[in-house]
Amino acid sequence: SLGCRAASRRAVVAIAAVGVILGASFSGGMMEVARCKFFNPEMFCFHDIMLLFLAVMVANVILLDIFNTLGLPTSTTVSLVFAIIGSALGMASFSGSGSWTEYINVDNSLLIVMAIFCSVAIAFTVGTAAMWLARLIFSFHYNRAYRYIGPLWCGMALTAITYFAFFKGLKDSAILSADAKAYMNDNLAMLLSSAFAFWCIFSAFMQYVVKFNTLRIAVLGGTLALALAFAGNDLVNFIGVFMAAQDSINIAEDWIAQGGSLDTLMMGGLRENASANIIYLVISGLIMVVTLFISKKARAVSDTELKLSAANATKERFGSCQPARVLVRCTLNAIRFVERITPQKVRDFVGSRFIPLSPEEETGANYDLVRGSVNLTTAALLICIGTSMQIPLSTTYVTFMVAMGSSLSDRAWGRDSAVYRITGVLTVVGGWFITAIAASFAAFLVVAVLYYGGFWGMVVMVILAGGSLIKNSFFSHSSKSSISMLDLNKEASVHEYAAYAAGRLGRMVGIYNATVNALINEDRDGLKRLRKKARSTKNELELRRENEVLPALASLPKELADRGQLVFRISEISLATCERLILLVKASFNHIDNNHSGLNEEQARDLLALTAKIGQFYPDLLDMLKEGDYEGIDKMLQDASNLGDDFADSITRHLMHSTQDESDMRNGILYLTLLNETRAMVSHAFALIHRIKELYQG
Repeated sequence: SLGCRAASRRAVVAIAAVGVILGASFSGGMMEVARCKFFNPEMFCFHDIMLLFLAVMVANVILLDIFNTLGLPTSTTVSLVFAIIGSALGMASFSGSGSWTEYINVDNSLLIVMAIFCSVAIAFTVGTAAMWLARLIFSFHYNRAYRYIGPLWCGMALTAITYFAFFKGLKDSAILSADAKAYMNDNLAMLLSSAFAFWCIFSAFMQYVVKFNTLRIAVLGGTLALALAFAGNDLVNFIGVFMAAQDSINIAEDWIAQGGSLDTLMMGGLRENASANIIYLVISGLIMVVTLFISKKARAVSDTELKLSAANATKERFGSCQPARVLVRCTLNAIRFVERITPQKVRDFVGSRFIPLSPEEETGANYDLVRGSVNLTTAALLICIGTSMQIPLSTTYVTFMVAMGSSLSDRAWGRDSAVYRITGVLTVVGGWFITAIAASFAAFLVVAVLYYGGFWGMVVMVILAGGSLIKNSFFSHSSKSSISMLDLNKEASVHEYAAYAAGRLGRMVGIYNATVNALINEDRDGLKRLRKKARSTKNELELRRENEVLPALASLPKELADRGQLVFRISEISLATCERLILLVKASFNHIDNNHSGLNEEQARDLLALTAKIGQFYPDLLDMLKEGDYEGIDKMLQDASNLGDDFADSITRHLMHSTQDESDMRNGILYLTLLNETRAMVSHAFALIHRIKELYQG
């Protein structure tokens, strides 16, 4: 929904919130996942089963919050499944007396793990095929075809969503009575035909009478269904752990009431069918809804998928890797082979359906409503099918892989971006394995702490989980949120970027001064810290360039070309200055790190004198920026030129006094490097000042 801009973010989240509440309320068929699907509860006593469930929740809170903080989509289902397996293995190892295979339901575990694996491949394949067919029908200029078959397309999508989300979803719901379920099963064909007729008539009315784009209805309906499907699968999986623990307590209370002892109570009662407590389901849904509205991490996770599936040019978040490069080459070779064996007329027809919009026709969205409807409808249907079969699918990866498959089929991945997009996909899918291994290992460790630490072990782990959650919630994404979009149409925004560039220049001058002093004092630790600061400054400048400057230049009007060129040059000069600084700091650190002798007295005196002259310029620059008065800028630039002459004189003097002594030669090489890099840095810095002056006065 966000990618195709079917509605505002607030409206989309509100619709998703309704879906989450409905899905949580209708659910009930997935409760056994946490109770007995992966372990044999009759092998565990009450005390052990409670520690097992607590370990699962603590490990998942810590693990999933780390992934959310990094902005990577991960599988909550995988995390839950492997945390249960790891926790059960740990408890069997610490308190059991038999083989671990007696405690773990191996067949079920392998079956469900394979189902999760297969769901990823199926989602990508189905998403690719569905998008290819949809684009073949509608093309990128979909308005003409949609005028005639729009109501039918929307009716089919909404009917499919209705069937899987409601008819299948309500089958195991505690809301409907047994008679209502029986009636629904006996008259399913009639109900579906009525639903299809209703949705087609409704879509036709909205399209032809109200003049509303019914693709938006399909997209928003898919959003509702996908949220409902998520709540019926993932959310219920997680609440299932809590509900299983609650049922364990109820079983224990009944056992005590009958005169039994908790020490002898085995938890085979968890194999009995569980009825979902709607109150707890709704409460968990409400917590999810609040999170959707207020969480910055939710935006970061969704942004990852949007950037990987975007049709328009965006900053690539991921680099490239060898597997991605190999896959791209193999795919290109396969495409060339298919083109050779395909008749020319077929190639021409298919190619005509996949001609993208021109830049003037683009709306600025990541992709159009056709792809948005395919993404949501396909993902929702696949998840609902899995839920109806009581398979705990990875809803995150089903949704993600459908979006990736549709992106590939829609030719959003060009030759220039494919390797980076595939690297991103491999990174996210690789998180599947990391999640599985980390969840098992983390749950195993938590069980060990709980089992051997007793009450205080529980206190420590709960505090650790809560502290991690609070810390990351308040302090995550601070660096990203501080970067605002650069709007070259607004003069104030441009001046703000110029002031930022001047501020980074001041930081570089400070690092340079500190480097000279640390070198003279042979402070290795200080130079190491300064090297880190210099690299951090460069990373920050690169981040601003990639996320602010380049996107702003990509959509720059022709009349603002001169302003854009100045901003680009400011960005590049800032980076060039910082690169010189890094070379300078690195050379100084390596010299001291190799235990070479420091600068001699004359070298140190000359370098400090030049450093002092450099430091005199920056306060004057800040005053100019603050007052907006550049009357003295020409004198400053002339002084910079004179400073370059001073560096040249220092280099000449040093060359005249050079010797053949190895220690002096090493010092001489370092000193010449410092002088040369400093002169280049000063040259870049004052070129930057000159560009800032042009920008402000322009």
